[in-house]
Amino acid sequence: MAEIFKSRSPDLIELWHTIRIPLIIAIGVLYITIRLRSILRARTPVITAPPSPSKLEPQLCAEPDGTVILPEKFEATSPSNKRRKLSPAKNVPKRITGGEARKKKPVKSNADAPPAIERVGENTQSNGKSIQVFIFYSSLTGSTAKYAEKLSNDLFSEPLHIPTPTPPSVDNAEPEPAVEKATFLPPIVENLDYLDLDDYFISPATVKGPNTTSVYLLLIPTYEITSPVDAFLEHLSETHNDFRIDTRPLRSLAGFSVFGFGDKEGWPTEEGRGGGVFCGQAKEADRWMSKLTGGKRVFPVGMGDVKGDALDSMDEWRKHLEIALNDLATGEILPESTGVDSEDEEDVAQDAATTEPLVDVEDIGNSIRSSKPPKSKKSSAPLAVDFTTTNPRTSKLKEMVPTSSPTHSALTKQGYTIVGSHSGVKLCRWTKSALRGRGSCYKYSFYGIKSHLCMETTPSLSCSNKCVFCWRHGTNPVSTTWNWVVDPPEMILSGAMEGHYKKIKILKGVPGIRADRFAEAFRIRHCALSLVGEPIFYPHINEFLSMLHARHISSFLVCNAQHPDQLARLKYVTQLYVSIDASNKESLRRIDRPLHRDFWERFMKCLDIIKAKKDRMRTVYRLTLVKGFNIEDEVEGYADLVEKGLPAFVEIKGVTYCGTSTSVGAGLSMQNVPFYEEVCEFVKRLNEALQKRGLEYGIAAEHAHSCCILIASNDYFIDGRWHTVIDYQKFFELLEEGKEFGPLDYVGPPTEEWAVWGNGGFNPADERVYKKGKHKGKTAEEVAAELAAEAAEAESGCG
Repeated sequence: MAEIFKSRSPDLIELWHTIRIPLIIAIGVLYITIRLRSILRARTPVITAPPSPSKLEPQLCAEPDGTVILPEKFEATSPSNKRRKLSPAKNVPKRITGGEARKKKPVKSNADAPPAIERVGENTQSNGKSIQVFIFYSSLTGSTAKYAEKLSNDLFSEPLHIPTPTPPSVDNAEPEPAVEKATFLPPIVENLDYLDLDDYFISPATVKGPNTTSVYLLLIPTYEITSPVDAFLEHLSETHNDFRIDTRPLRSLAGFSVFGFGDKEGWPTEEGRGGGVFCGQAKEADRWMSKLTGGKRVFPVGMGDVKGDALDSMDEWRKHLEIALNDLATGEILPESTGVDSEDEEDVAQDAATTEPLVDVEDIGNSIRSSKPPKSKKSSAPLAVDFTTTNPRTSKLKEMVPTSSPTHSALTKQGYTIVGSHSGVKLCRWTKSALRGRGSCYKYSFYGIKSHLCMETTPSLSCSNKCVFCWRHGTNPVSTTWNWVVDPPEMILSGAMEGHYKKIKILKGVPGIRADRFAEAFRIRHCALSLVGEPIFYPHINEFLSMLHARHISSFLVCNAQHPDQLARLKYVTQLYVSIDASNKESLRRIDRPLHRDFWERFMKCLDIIKAKKDRMRTVYRLTLVKGFNIEDEVEGYADLVEKGLPAFVEIKGVTYCGTSTSVGAGLSMQNVPFYEEVCEFVKRLNEALQKRGLEYGIAAEHAHSCCILIASNDYFIDGRWHTVIDYQKFFELLEEGKEFGPLDYVGPPTEEWAVWGNGGFNPADERVYKKGKHKGKTAEEVAAELAAEAAEAESGCG
């Protein structure tokens, strides 16, 4: 058998080599045929009647007279969880069923439709949901006031031609639940020119009834001259960018809409006011309102030409607005679902296309690598940068804050006026408060600075620290060396004063501005060099200070104790501050987050320089207390620092929480903000620690509204009274004499009694208005009267 197999094996192998290729091809063809057949069978369509849509959206048609109507024939079905028999569709095969055909009920005509909006009368009480419409306007000549009155009269005055659709009859269909429709209260018309904007645009207006919401309608004219509209837009901008206020404080509004008036002949397309186009200020108001409400735009902004069809345009806008309000009342639209407004999307798209992201100096390694075309998906390690050594100067210096940079855009949105390429000016909130007679900052209580005569500026937007409590939103540049173009001090001072005066001028239409203080505000008498960044970083800081003093403008300069060489070269300053944010190295690292590696050595050296300068100028330690960072068990450490520098004054102030991502990332929250009572207790313990060391200091003054207290050297306790106020005229006279002098040579009159420790520090000549709590919008006298009445009522009660 073996011999037979061996004899035939060559034949079998030859046969296999002959048929193997055809066999493999045949098997492949058979597999492909079977596979294609299964695919074709799976794709064979099954003809069935499609389900009826749950709701057919009617198409709106506009008649020549502006009336909005619907097509006469349409089908709709109410939603239900049960199965229903479906109406035959037009474009599918007809389903054959037994029995008689059912007839469809006719749709009600427009004439039979009830009015879509219910308007509650003046004396009618609504027990359900209601909507209060506020119509705001601004007017110089009275034209917009007439338009506002007409809009108030015409709004909801005619029934809308929007019928409620009746669905076709279906078997076993459950009726739709009745939708509770909100009623509209009579509109309230308000003039923005004479309105306290805080009561309406920091939080929604107060309305009657727990189930009442508000809708804001704004009629905004665009002017080429300065008008109250500028102050209104500035208020909206500052409200949005104010770190103390929620980003969307008006999100509880039901919605808003804006209509603008402009002159197409005056500026159809050229750059002008309010965004540079026709009705530009109305568009800007629409943009800010969208940000403040979280995108609750009921209807897009309308526009009318005052020399053309303004009235017709407003009527057409009103009719479409009424339809949108009707949908809002019935709950068919939800403005809050729009999320981000279109302006935000445009800003994001433009920033992504034309600008690069803002990068801190310590992240420059990643920035350089990411700016190159990526070669692979692998991330590279950051480039090491030595912050304590001077970088080699490039052949061509760049600007610190170029006009086209995102830093410039961010600071401008926060209310800064950028001067040159590295300086800035901003209007302090205490300046606005003082102009309205509602109080000044703590510097007035301590040193006699009138807030409405003070300019807050800086010649250097760059800083060497990244403090966790900084309220600059992390938008200012950071660095340890000056590697930018240097602007001349003359240009910086003139630009800062011009920007300050422009911001003051805009406030002339704000309600409550006192005419006498407004006139005085155009003569700057004090300059606070503490806006942002590090002022002594500017190479020509001494020249800048001399120019201020030549104009009889006092100087209050704040540094962060990280540039000892520049601090040592500093000449006369009216009052020199140094920020003392911690009493030991580790706390300073956590709070200030300095860029210098030898930050503690620089810090201690600056305190030695402060001690050397205490006989030539007034020196101040500024302590910012952050609960959980530098309050607990650090009193003795602070006392040691005071003993090292021997400043004339020590300011202790509670931190102001700004709520930025920088603060949150550092673990800072509202829990880290100390109460005023806690600040007072800390000051008492610090004063005791100083006295134990034999240092002659005492608690001199306070400003409770700023959560700030002043400890002063006993050198300023003269004839039984504190003399912390500065004689500014004497300071300038001593400078002009050119002789050496010291801080005690320009001591002013005694500190006001209301500012002395224990009396609160609020100027009785001003009027305090409460902004929060149950006393919101009331003066101090009204609050005191209410508290007295409550106390009397409590005492008269039985038991």
